[in-house]
Amino acid sequence: MNSIFKWRALHATVTLSLLFVVGCAVGPNFKNPAAPNVNGYSPMSLQVTASTPNVTGGAAQHFVDGLNIPAEWWTLFHSAPLNALIELSLINNPDLKAAQAALRVANENVQAQRGIYFPSITAGFSANRQKQSNLLAPTPNYPVVPNEFQYNLFTPQVSVSYSPDVFGLNRRTMESLRAQKNGVRFQLIATYITLSANVAVAAIQEESLQEQVETTRRLIAINSKMVRILRYQFTKGYAGRLDLAAQESQLAQVAATLPPLRKQLAQQQDLLAVLAGKFPSQEAAGRLELSTLQLPEELPVSLPSRLVEQRPDIRQAQENLHAASAQIGVAIANRLPNITLTSDAGSTALSIDRVFSSGTGFWGLGAAVMAPIFEGGQRLHIERAAKAAYVQAAEQYRSTVLAAFQNVADTLNALEQDAKALKAAANAVSAAKVTLDLTRRQTQAGYAGELALLGAEQSYQQARINLIQAQANRFSDTAALFEALGGGWWNRPDLTKDKQ
Repeated sequence: MNSIFKWRALHATVTLSLLFVVGCAVGPNFKNPAAPNVNGYSPMSLQVTASTPNVTGGAAQHFVDGLNIPAEWWTLFHSAPLNALIELSLINNPDLKAAQAALRVANENVQAQRGIYFPSITAGFSANRQKQSNLLAPTPNYPVVPNEFQYNLFTPQVSVSYSPDVFGLNRRTMESLRAQKNGVRFQLIATYITLSANVAVAAIQEESLQEQVETTRRLIAINSKMVRILRYQFTKGYAGRLDLAAQESQLAQVAATLPPLRKQLAQQQDLLAVLAGKFPSQEAAGRLELSTLQLPEELPVSLPSRLVEQRPDIRQAQENLHAASAQIGVAIANRLPNITLTSDAGSTALSIDRVFSSGTGFWGLGAAVMAPIFEGGQRLHIERAAKAAYVQAAEQYRSTVLAAFQNVADTLNALEQDAKALKAAANAVSAAKVTLDLTRRQTQAGYAGELALLGAEQSYQQARINLIQAQANRFSDTAALFEALGGGWWNRPDLTKDKQ
């Protein structure tokens, strides 16, 4: 027993000494890429959008550099149905749950790999009953007599093995796994942001399509009435065939726009249900109305240097680059010698009660060094492949950054142009409303016929469809900007906490 304790003390001393040896970690040490050296997102600086007073979605929006983005940015629309729909989606959406599970998988893989830093200790116990037979050498006085005997053998044993991380193979492997785990975490964040933005835009578009369908039905009713009047006048000789044919063509064109609108509306409703984790036959939530939405009047514009920290797709690409960098070190370390220390200690006795008694113990220490000499260039090409993969990841990172800046620039431009489009649409509705009111007065006074009144009402309803589309675009653009700037995930504790 004393020899066993001595061995354990010796092995502990050797192990601790090796743990404190400063070994080099081969391969490049990763540094985060520098932020792009640009000052803005487009050549033109945008400060405020056009305003359209007394129109839903017509408020002027001011762009504030560096303004923080709230984690629940959708609450800025002040719509209870929209808030409820997004919260329902964040709870039930299967894609988000799958991303959360993927992060747990990555976390557990990192935890499992940490065991490589520690010695591997195994314990075993064997019990054998053996029969052994030996023939004694014959002599003149003694004949050949078989010497047979049976015995039991009991052997408890502990084995310890440890591979010192002399060249940083374990450290680079862990570095790569941590980077991969962080990449999965940012994928989860991207899923969260995309889901909330998609629900907001889908809900806005659904309400827009609902109003467009209702307005189109009114247009069809107006055109149908105009056709009936012209047919009557044609039979009486007060209208020509050309006028009737033109109005019938107009009715057919308007009627042809209704099925596509209904199809889009059904698709948006199905999309909202699925985003909320429900089947299309199940209603996702209550309907919101565009007139109840409030357009945020102050919009954030993150500094370009901050965008690379806020966008989860950029952060994920950065972690992929980090993992590729660590894999170079792994490939290089695999070409270098590998040291393994082993030790065994135990006891062997012929009876169970004699185990660990004096004189039955055994122990052993060993060290092995293995180095690849010739493998047909396999490890060399693996190292070269790792370096090429790093270049690939670097270009993918650059592509992701460029796409992110393009996304922000496109969204800012859409906010500006759609604000102008809303103003023009509102002016068109206002002009059509004046025409309708004047025509109604003339009709009442007997100076205009019913066809003129119906024509004015037709122009007014068509202008309203354009206005509904423009209003929805303004709300959708605002949601798209919050998504493009990162969605404020850094203000949500459950997303910022890095579970080790």
